[in-house]
Amino acid sequence: MYTNWDELESDCKSCRKCGLCETRTNVVFGVGNPKAKVLFVGEGPGENEDLQGEPFVGRGGQLLDKMLAAVDLDRKKNIYIANIVKCRPPKNRDPLPEEQKACTEWLRNQFALIRPKIVVCLGRIAAAKLIKEDIKITKEHGIFFEKNGTLFMGTLHPAALLRNPNNKPGAFEDFLKLRQKIDELGLES
Repeated sequence: MYTNWDELESDCKSCRKCGLCETRTNVVFGVGNPKAKVLFVGEGPGENEDLQGEPFVGRGGQLLDKMLAAVDLDRKKNIYIANIVKCRPPKNRDPLPEEQKACTEWLRNQFALIRPKIVVCLGRIAAAKLIKEDIKITKEHGIFFEKNGTLFMGTLHPAALLRNPNNKPGAFEDFLKLRQKIDELGLES
């Protein structure tokens, strides 16, 4: 277990634990405030993220930033954003179980150093990995689950919202619930 953030990031960026290292441009370690009380976790980087080395920078990321801003959250100030896997799966396919397993320690170390009070899982894959395997994201989004003193909530992935814009109001409700929970717990935001 790492105790130094810079060491963790440096070692992660030179990772060769699975085949995704062969096709990546950049390791997408994460972005934000490592002292944040709210951690957002996606499934893995897409093409834009791989090219820029930062999570959620494409069209889905722009939508995410708008939803965050609407509830007074900002990736540079008061949240941290990471992914289950740190390298882009080819053609943006779902990360394979063995790829997720190879990357788990990086996220586990990020979690241990950040020590978030709330984790928001962006999409089904992150929610299935972190909340419960059989989660039905379209039915169970916006619900808080408590695990070992940390609250977890799944919400619809921003890219899915771009494909199905009629789901945006429901996802935005999740962000309003998140803001309410942050205020309720007195977390700095």
